[in-house]
Amino acid sequence: MGITIAILALIGALGAGLLYIVSKKFEVKEDPRIAEVAEVLPQANCGGCGFPGCAAFAAACAKSEGGLDGLFCPVGGSPVMEKVGTILGMAAEKKDPLVAVVRCNGTCEARPRTNVYDGASSCAVASALYKGDTDCSWGCLGMADCVHACEFDAMYMDSETRLPVIIEDKCVACGACVKACPKFIIELRRRGPKGRRIFVSCVNKDKGGIAKKACGNACIGCSLCFKECKFEAITIADNLSYIDHTKCKLCRKCVVVCPTHAIHEIGFPPPKKETPKEEASAGATPPSSTPEATPTAETTPPAPVAPTTPSTPTAP
Repeated sequence: MGITIAILALIGALGAGLLYIVSKKFEVKEDPRIAEVAEVLPQANCGGCGFPGCAAFAAACAKSEGGLDGLFCPVGGSPVMEKVGTILGMAAEKKDPLVAVVRCNGTCEARPRTNVYDGASSCAVASALYKGDTDCSWGCLGMADCVHACEFDAMYMDSETRLPVIIEDKCVACGACVKACPKFIIELRRRGPKGRRIFVSCVNKDKGGIAKKACGNACIGCSLCFKECKFEAITIADNLSYIDHTKCKLCRKCVVVCPTHAIHEIGFPPPKKETPKEEASAGATPPSSTPEATPTAETTPPAPVAPTTPSTPTAP
């Protein structure tokens, strides 16, 4: 019995020694810079960078031989990428901060429901089964797949409009909501200076009359915005206008000419109400001049005096 135990112990020791020698011989040494890069990353593990997590992204950055082009952490943004570039001795690409926008304004009033869906409460499932519970087959299905996909509590569903709402202060532009939406109505766009941006809140590619009938807020492809834009920021394809946020100068002229109010402006101060010139001139106080007598009620003219008859001279 003792011999058996000793033999087994010897075999175990030999096996452990052999494994140790093999592990040392074939050991893969990790670049120490990977750990340094991982420390400056936000550790959100959201996948917005295109990698499974922050550790994989850090390894990709450290192993990149051609610089950091194409590698970007949307949560940390340019400040974090600058730190990564400093660690690796590479130039980091600077990008404007992004935010998610919902390109659908099909509220319950503008896009009335024409049927009732009785199935799994999932946009992905509903989209695979039918066009939706309204006559617009392009818009939001309202089952909150995007909200469930957001790990930063940056979205919620509006109970009145049945549309998702972005909480901009919490949005990190990870793109999870973009991937979760089967109708592709969510897009990442530049936050813009002072949080100002303009976009077409519609993805309906039907012809104008059909789109307008299905939703009162739909883009009808009338091209008025296209003609108004002087910066070539607006294109029209498949009966739908699109504003390129990299070219838009935020002049807001396209917003004014849109007949269906499909173009939305965010972050701008409310427009000032201009007083019409006629009203302004009518209400203005005339300049001071020589005071005039205040008109009074008409005075009854004095009654005419009857002529007196000359007296007859007295005889002498």
